[in-house]
Amino acid sequence: DTPIFDAPPRDAVAPYIAIARHDLRPRDGDGAPGHEHFLLLHVWAAQASRKAALAIADEVIALALALDSETLAITLRRHDRTDTAIDNATGRARAAIALTFFSEPS
Repeated sequence: DTPIFDAPPRDAVAPYIAIARHDLRPRDGDGAPGHEHFLLLHVWAAQASRKAALAIADEVIALALALDSETLAITLRRHDRTDTAIDNATGRARAAIALTFFSEPS
């Protein structure tokens, strides 16, 4: 189980996931209120291995695309892209996952 943080932790030991952005935009249609969610997650691997970061990212994407809610109808789940980099300061690999969701009250 990889821990998830709302902000990048100062002293956390990788691997971990940090929510880099969550943008929320109104998306009303057909008289039903709704929202578009843009989510950017940073997945950090313990070493300088893009393969390790991508392995964690693949699990995160699979879970995110299967998200369900009792209070919201999720009408779109989309993986937009995954970018990888080796961080110069830490020497660790990072994968940035961009996701889009549309939601409406259920």
